[in-house]
Amino acid sequence: MGIPIDREDFSDADYARFSGKLEASLEVLAELLQRPGFGDGPCSIGAELEVSLVDDAARPLPLNGKVLAETLDARLTHELDRWNLESNLRHGPLAGAPFAALRRECVEVLAEMSRAAALHGGRVAMIGILPTLVAHDFDGNAITESLRYRALSRGLRRLRDAPFELDIRGEDHLQLSCESVAFEGAGTSFQVHLRVPPRRFADTYNAVQLATPPVLAAAGNSPIFLGRRLWEETRVALFKQSVDPRRERGRGGEVARVSFGDGWIDGPLELFERSVRSHPPLLPVMDEREPSPDAKALPPLRELRLHQGTVWSWNRPIYDPAEGGHLRIEMRSLPAGPTVTDMLANAAFHIGLALAIAQDPPEWGEDVDFGAVQHDFYRAAQRGLDAALHWPRACGGSGEPAAAHALALELLPRAQAGLDAAGVERSDSAPLLESLDRRLRAGATGARWQRAALARAEATRSRPEALRWMLEGYLDASQSGVGVAEWPGGGA
Repeated sequence: MGIPIDREDFSDADYARFSGKLEASLEVLAELLQRPGFGDGPCSIGAELEVSLVDDAARPLPLNGKVLAETLDARLTHELDRWNLESNLRHGPLAGAPFAALRRECVEVLAEMSRAAALHGGRVAMIGILPTLVAHDFDGNAITESLRYRALSRGLRRLRDAPFELDIRGEDHLQLSCESVAFEGAGTSFQVHLRVPPRRFADTYNAVQLATPPVLAAAGNSPIFLGRRLWEETRVALFKQSVDPRRERGRGGEVARVSFGDGWIDGPLELFERSVRSHPPLLPVMDEREPSPDAKALPPLRELRLHQGTVWSWNRPIYDPAEGGHLRIEMRSLPAGPTVTDMLANAAFHIGLALAIAQDPPEWGEDVDFGAVQHDFYRAAQRGLDAALHWPRACGGSGEPAAAHALALELLPRAQAGLDAAGVERSDSAPLLESLDRRLRAGATGARWQRAALARAEATRSRPEALRWMLEGYLDASQSGVGVAEWPGGGA
């Protein structure tokens, strides 16, 4: 989505021409993938960290434009809603000490965002969903003043031509209609990018998919939205429903724009083809040049990259013409927070486990049931460590449902082995996985901490007051840097 958007109104001819350029881009990408040496090189990782801004009352502070104006840090940008900021962390080699490098990046950008926010009476919150949000926060001018976001919202409404419907059941039940995509901005995440050579892309991508449910179960940090106690990772349901252009979900064969996918892949081109052929364009902004292969320079494929930015699979393929051209896997399911240590531990678990599986991959489609993994993804988001998840026999599991916290503990040594084989130094990876081990043994997640703190606060406070009190305690603990397993229980 880092491509400039210069207008928000488009004609039917624009959409038709853009669709043609997408098909031409697929042909060019297919040629590139056959080119000897394309995308080869060592694996690398990077990340995007999204945060929310809050005021001194722990309420959302819709001043991201003013906060950004206070800084020259090129890593920082705004996000969908006016209380969101995003930082694009510098990528680097996977071998060596990648998580120490990402930690430095996180610490630097958080300090800079905090400094700039303080000039406007604000603070930075690393949390999956701000628990103090209320419905009227999404009225009127919630969306960041940007052609990009206005055009995106109009494009989705053009397809749906009706309000977006939210229907999420947890301890409480949330059911409402919304006129724009502003509700999607309630969720903030820690998105990890892994560069892999094209020849290893399919097995690695499939392994990332398989690894996602147990990692997500251990990472939950979004249990409350609009005062309701919902899923452990409510972001997953909220994101899918708040930008869903389908009029009738689950009918007519339409595919959601936010999805876990629809099967194992044999090669990266399949994923790009699915996004083009299953989803009409939202932002038909076109390059002056036509997509074409070039022996001397890599084609930018701007239309394809822009379209990919409007199809939000939880593990998304990225084509990037930079640095000689390469492919990345963007892992989008992990929430922001509670601390930098917790986020890095989640990332280390996800990457290490996926790399271990990809070293000796099963026969995808024969030994592993995609439907079961997809089902487990949503159960992990809904129930977190209490979810019952499957691990296939072909990957050393029983094939029977097992408690998520026990399964994740069993898989930690495999994640360590995967990171070791990739050349990650033990001194960099082991402390993070040990931190996750403590978290799992304690049954601690950001979501569980929030629920427990809210329950105790509500003994003496109304729910709005209890939510504010809980968030203040969360922010204090998050700033300490101590992993959530070590946090006090949040007693009132």
